[in-house]
Order: sequence, then C-alpha cells, then structure tokens
Amino acid sequence: MTPNPLLKKLGYSNNDRLVILHTDDIGMCQASLQAFQDLWEFGTISSGAVMVPCPWFPATAEYCRNNPTVDMGVHATLNSEWDIYRWAPISTVDRKSGLIDKDGFFHQWHEAVYDNASPEAVASELNAQIDRAIAAGINPTHIDSHMGTIMHPKFIQSYLDAGIQRHIPNMVPRQSAEGFWMLGMNDATLEAYRPVLQKIEELGLPMLDGLFGMPLEHGDDHIGLAKKLLSELPAGISHFLFHPSIDTPELRALAPDWTGRVANYKAFISQEIKDYIKNSGIQVIGYRQIKDTLAG
Repeated sequence: MTPNPLLKKLGYSNNDRLVILHTDDIGMCQASLQAFQDLWEFGTISSGAVMVPCPWFPATAEYCRNNPTVDMGVHATLNSEWDIYRWAPISTVDRKSGLIDKDGFFHQWHEAVYDNASPEAVASELNAQIDRAIAAGINPTHIDSHMGTIMHPKFIQSYLDAGIQRHIPNMVPRQSAEGFWMLGMNDATLEAYRPVLQKIEELGLPMLDGLFGMPLEHGDDHIGLAKKLLSELPAGISHFLFHPSIDTPELRALAPDWTGRVANYKAFISQEIKDYIKNSGIQVIGYRQIKDTLAG
C-alpha cells in the first residue's frame, strides 16, 4: 500500500496514525444534537455531519451559527429508515423522481433508492441539502453519506461533483482502505467502484485509509470496544464513526437501536476514553484541516 499523499499535505509522516472522530446523524432528533454538543465541548469528537431533511436541522444550524469553529459536514441523506419517524426530500414532491415512497417519504432502504431514483434527481436533492445548510449558516467541512447510499456507482459522480464544485472534501476511501463493508460493499461490489476510486486518486483528491465505527446492535462495554478499535487503526487517515445520542423518551420510541446509540454516547463522554485517546499515540484531526488543503 502506497502512503497517503494527504498525510504530507497535513504535515504528518507516512507512519502516523490520524483519526477523524466523527458523529453521524446529527439533527435526526434532539437526542443526537445534544450528544454532539456535549461531546464537542468535552473534546472526544472532532467532526460531525447533519441530516438536513430531518426535524432538528434548524436547531443544529443555530448551534453552528453560534459556534462557528464546529466541524460540521452534510450527511447526504436519501433514506428514511425508521418505521414511525420519517423525513422526505427537500428538492421535490414529484414521485417520478424515484426518491419518494408510497407514503411520501424517502425510501427506507438502499435497494429501493437504487431501483427507483434517477441520478439527476439524486444530484438535485444532494445539492439542495448542501445549499440549505450553507444558507442556514453552516460552513460545511465535508460531505459524507447516510447509510452509504449515495456512494452507489449510479450516484457517486454527483456526490463527487458536489464537493469538487464547492472545494469541500468528500468522505471517500482509497482502494486499499480497510472497512468498505461499512458502506455496504462486499468484495464483489467493490470491483464496480475501483475505476472510480482510481480516478479520484489520480485527481489528487483527499481520500481515507480506513473506515471504522462503533456498533449499534448492543450496548455492552462500548468503552472496551472503543479502546480496541482505536488501538487497531492503521497508519494513514481513518474515519471513525459512531452515532451518539442522549437517552430520551423520543429516542427510545423512534430508534430500535437506541441502546447502542446511548452506549456510544456514554463511552465517549467518559474520562476513561478521553484519557485513552490522549495517551494512545493517534493524532486526532477534523475535516476542517482536510478542507484547508483544498483552499484556492
């Protein structure tokens, strides 16, 4: 594996281990925003991404306006996965777009988006989400993908174009990166991405060496799991994601995996994890530093 050229641009050596401690699903509900605020102030996260179509987006934008140094990206959203708590596209109400299910919301799962949505509609929706975030006073540090959906070969060009046009980095792994399974890719589907990833690398765009994350399927010993996962980070730049939320009645009602989300939060609000990160030898960065390499 060749060293990631982004390491040198950021002022690090080829053997350094850099990690973006990244929180997903900000603004999905109140519990996610409060968790982000707590962890940002506590110092155990370095980035997050907002779901623009979701109900707590306006409150997230207000927080970002009041705290302009916050590292907040746009979590490109094409799915509304819960059964009783849903959200819809902001760019269209036209069912011909293929973005909308029979109830008027985003499709719940990836496959329905792949089967029904046109690339043009996806591009319009993504750009509408980014533009709304900017108009609301957020200065996006990056663009990433809710449930990995927009990174399908059918849509990935619009994902890349949205970042390139605005000089905003995309969350994109290198061909040699660990953790493609987190984007819903197995070895077979990865082959369809290789020409695209090769082209991105040739263009010199920022790319990642690993995708790692905390589990959501249970709430057992997330401190121990976090330590183990962080200790195994490879040399290069890793995107380490989790989904922290404070424990609220709303969260329990909407998210079947609420115990995992609360456990994510409790682990990273602990002094034990804060001290571990400080003494681990890994270098914590945010997407803002990566975005700065694209300036001009």
